[in-house]
Amino acid sequence: MAAAATLPADSRRFHFISGLPRSGSTLLAALLKQNPRFQAHMSGPMAGLFDVLLGNMSRSSEFSIFITDAQRQRILRGVFTSFYADSDKEIVFDTSRAWCGRLPALKTLFPDVKIIVCVRDIAWIIDSFERLIRANAFQPSSIFNFATNGTVYTRANGLSAPEGMVGRAYDLIKEAFYGEDARHLLLVQYETLTTQPERALAAIYDFIAEPGFAHDFDHIEFDAREFDAQTGTPGLHHVAPKIRPADRQTILPPDLFRRFQNQSFWREPALNPHGVTIV
Repeated sequence: MAAAATLPADSRRFHFISGLPRSGSTLLAALLKQNPRFQAHMSGPMAGLFDVLLGNMSRSSEFSIFITDAQRQRILRGVFTSFYADSDKEIVFDTSRAWCGRLPALKTLFPDVKIIVCVRDIAWIIDSFERLIRANAFQPSSIFNFATNGTVYTRANGLSAPEGMVGRAYDLIKEAFYGEDARHLLLVQYETLTTQPERALAAIYDFIAEPGFAHDFDHIEFDAREFDAQTGTPGLHHVAPKIRPADRQTILPPDLFRRFQNQSFWREPALNPHGVTIV
């Protein structure tokens, strides 16, 4: 069978998936890639490459005097087109929690860019991480630097700290949500994605101005077992073959769960000054 033809670099469109961890971004990518015109996956290396290049072209380098902003933009845009050069897909969704913090640059590189931001109650995110840790009791996780002496409290504190996996992503979302480029965002709540996936996908297609597609919510395919095993956290990116919303009690101590309640600013219309669409 002949290999699929690749597309010219300048004909491919780029959008992004970002947001909070444990909020459905991998599930969303698994659904989007059912569309034969779309490429989507779990978080990858692009945001890291972007940041390293941007830093190396800054005034921290003695050679920055030879680099103009126009050249910086061409180089950074070229990283995307080169990385996805072998793809035959018309639209690429690259995933990273960092993208909300790169919105001013992304909208310059790709003026029509859209960022799909996955959100979820912080208390349930912490609960989800804790379930993973307990399910892998004999495998210390890279999420906590393979530490074996932590508690549910120290793990929650680490995740929610300003530089923690949850805390930093939360701050980046707020930065973009309240910034002047908020029109490029669509917030997708975990609860909507897992209970009304048709509604969530319809909103996304409308947001990116693409015709709808008949997604199969009962036969979802995604496998990142090798990656998850390497992190010491099997199941980190597990996606069930069928969407089934979980109705469960939290395993967090009551005081810890209460600490993270009432942080879902996106649920308050008065706190949405730019009228960001939230589904």
